[in-house]
Amino acid sequence: MRPLSFLLILSFLLGACQTQNNATRNQTKSSISDSKYLNMNQKEKTAAFINSLNSRDTQAFKQLVHPDYIQHNPHIKDGRAALIGLFPVLEQHGTKVETLRIISDGKYVAMHNRWTGAVPFGADTVISFDVIRFDEEGLIAEHWDALMPNTSPNPSGRTLVDGSQAVENLAQTEDNKKKVEELFQVIISGDQEKVGATILANFQPDYKQHNPSAGDGVEAIFKAFAKEEWVYHKNHKVIGEGNFVLSISEGTAKGTPTVFYDLLRFENGKVAEHWDVIQSIPTEKLANNNSMLNF
Repeated sequence: MRPLSFLLILSFLLGACQTQNNATRNQTKSSISDSKYLNMNQKEKTAAFINSLNSRDTQAFKQLVHPDYIQHNPHIKDGRAALIGLFPVLEQHGTKVETLRIISDGKYVAMHNRWTGAVPFGADTVISFDVIRFDEEGLIAEHWDALMPNTSPNPSGRTLVDGSQAVENLAQTEDNKKKVEELFQVIISGDQEKVGATILANFQPDYKQHNPSAGDGVEAIFKAFAKEEWVYHKNHKVIGEGNFVLSISEGTAKGTPTVFYDLLRFENGKVAEHWDVIQSIPTEKLANNNSMLNF
């Protein structure tokens, strides 16, 4: 009788555990379905996500972010809990983030952000590009970024973040993305004559430049490439919406492994404005092994 009793008890316990697990899963699904964010589009959810960071609203954050959130910032661990664990540090420094530009493309949303009170990220004010991926349930499941300290205006008086913001000409999205993909493939090829011809053909001669090392116009960007020794090795992702296209690449700057985020605004079929964030890729004391460029 003892073996039979043991089996009956074990069967009961396993059944109870399974019921509890199912209840937990159903409760999780229910909380997602009942969330006030359910009917928001991805840009609206992204804005709510940024607001939850600024307000340190843990409950809102949990409703928007997947527990197993994948992190590509090399200094932050994987998981939603790791981000929530940063809230006290952000609160201590009064860290706030302002989204200046936002584009949505499929499951990805890209933001051009300005962080103030950003000492935890290395400077009083930091400029970043942040890309998030939404999963099938509409939760934020993955994040990539690149950051650089804010700089003084460039030779043309432009900052890292001023300029046009409106997303327009949605029908041109795929054409503009294709132009950017082809542009960076030419840059990566290293054929200087072809690079020069491609830039002249695809950029307005007096296009507006926000990189701190270059002024407006095509000639200035050629000089900046030579001065800063920017070399592009691989294009990893192109995200676009209408007149805005973000290219994410890796390469080197003065021989140092680097990630390049380049945001291009098109007007009348040509690049009319450019912003970027360039960050060295760290190789030591990494908080995760996901890499900054694994899309």
